[in-house]
Amino acid sequence: MSIWTRIADALKALAQGEPLSAVFDRLRRPPERTVAFTIAVIALGAKLAKADGQVTRGEVAAFRRVFTIRPEDEANAARVFNLARQDVAGFDLYARKIAAMFPPRDPVLVDLMEGLFEVAMADDGFHPQEEAFLEEVARIFGLTERCFSCLRARYVGDVAPDPYDVLEVPPDAPLAIVQQAYRAAVRETHPDRLAARGVPPEAVVIAEHRLRDLNRAWEEIRARHAA
Repeated sequence: MSIWTRIADALKALAQGEPLSAVFDRLRRPPERTVAFTIAVIALGAKLAKADGQVTRGEVAAFRRVFTIRPEDEANAARVFNLARQDVAGFDLYARKIAAMFPPRDPVLVDLMEGLFEVAMADDGFHPQEEAFLEEVARIFGLTERCFSCLRARYVGDVAPDPYDVLEVPPDAPLAIVQQAYRAAVRETHPDRLAARGVPPEAVVIAEHRLRDLNRAWEEIRARHAA
């Protein structure tokens, strides 16, 4: 049974009246924890797409960039998305259920926020309702304002991301400390590490943008020190 089939079965249980808490309690047990995480990505992503009033093709296509969906699983993936996108109500409940699975600021929560930003920017605009949605999810996840600002700068692009914020080091940090932070962040972004902390294989592509920005931040800081 594929991950999408298991997700569809879980969403069907929700639609038939099974309490959300019961579904998540069942899914959070290994190895189904990845299913619960993926449900949250889809549910929050679909509700985020609805936040500005309409779900566009670009936002739906964002899932194809973030997730690798096999042709035989597309129908079940669509069922999950369509069920969750009916309205925005309840998005905070999904966020809290996922947040309860991990410590505050856990890397998995940052992974999920990146996936949500992918959806938000899929239609080449950043609606105030989308920003409010993401800010609330970040708050529930326990992410710092610095982390959220860095993600916003990276994806929205209306301001350049501060390379020190990207690597989460102070601006006066010695180059050796910056390099240590860069190498640690790159290790955490490796697909094997993502999989080990519960990111399903379908979502590992999220790391591509992060790795690009980590490399860019390190090169910019190194160039400043060399000047």
